[in-house]
Amino acid sequence: MARDYYGTLGLRHDATSEEIKRAYRKLARELHPDVNPDESAQTQFREVTAAYEVLSDPQKRKIVDMGGDPIGNGGGGGRDPFAGFGLSDIMDAFFGGGGPGGGRGPRSRVQPGSDALIRIELTLEECNTGVSRELTVDTAVLCDECRGSGCAEGTSPQVCDTCAGRGEIQSVQRSFLGQVVTARPCPVCRGVGEVIPDPCRQCGGDGRVRARRTITAKVPPGVADGMRVRLSGQGEVGSGGGPAGDLYVEVVEAPHPTFERNGADLHCTVRVPMTTAALGSVVPLDTLDDTVELVLEPGTQPNTELVLTGRGLPRLRSSGRVDGRGDLHVHVEVDIPSKLDARQTELLRELANLRGEEEQVVSTNGRTAGGLFSRLRARHR
Repeated sequence: MARDYYGTLGLRHDATSEEIKRAYRKLARELHPDVNPDESAQTQFREVTAAYEVLSDPQKRKIVDMGGDPIGNGGGGGRDPFAGFGLSDIMDAFFGGGGPGGGRGPRSRVQPGSDALIRIELTLEECNTGVSRELTVDTAVLCDECRGSGCAEGTSPQVCDTCAGRGEIQSVQRSFLGQVVTARPCPVCRGVGEVIPDPCRQCGGDGRVRARRTITAKVPPGVADGMRVRLSGQGEVGSGGGPAGDLYVEVVEAPHPTFERNGADLHCTVRVPMTTAALGSVVPLDTLDDTVELVLEPGTQPNTELVLTGRGLPRLRSSGRVDGRGDLHVHVEVDIPSKLDARQTELLRELANLRGEEEQVVSTNGRTAGGLFSRLRARHR
């Protein structure tokens, strides 16, 4: 019986050549001996390789589709189609790493630098107004002796003798795919194609050195915890004197004793005596910018929320532009006295009588339970 080459690769009979290649590439990654030394995996690898060898050949695939077996000797006469090949060689064959007519070529020794990150702690007041900070950073900077060339004074880079300036070493091997040319970065010049025979004494040929420097970071108003401010070109200088990356200043917002933040809105709690809530009052309230008069209407209830429009934080957009301000939400809590002296108790009882509240306490079953002070007196008899 002919083998199910399509089933071995997990494909349908109408699979395209690209689907066949993708299926084999996926299985080769999982089963190649360089990755999976298990004996069963090696057996499966030989099977999927044989299946790919058949299905990638139009003539052999036609035989399979007609019900035949073009290599019906159990997988190519026992030959391991990839004997002597590493997994990287197989991947190079598929991804274009090598091939007749040349490879990748040398890479530039001048590489862009990486980004850097520094964190600063800001108070809520500083987040409100914005701030300029002098920051000390330790990053790679351009070597001032060789100016990024990496060479000692009066010298220059030379062509690598090992790779003849190509930056890679090529090798040719034959497989069922035909002639496969693989290329790897030159181990001497590391893919650059040049070597520095007399490197700079200060940077050792890298073109950059580490140094501590001071920069000014301008943080706009409205920033919040976790936000980052980008300082272009203030990060790490690249090797070979390449352009510097960016420096990101990340904001760490310190907790505030009075205000809690929700985006651009602020929340705070004001505690007032019971009498103030009942009679009404004007309470001075310190905001982040100034002192405002908070008007409490007579009969203000516990958990009342008053909104002061535009008294929050600046709204910082992603563009860096400030667009208006948030609001300040004031939550009113009413303090109920827990201890009363005789005179205070007498006055409250008189107030309760005047308001007819002695008989207004209702139990949970809906029946009148008697006045509050009456029940208190009864409890202490």
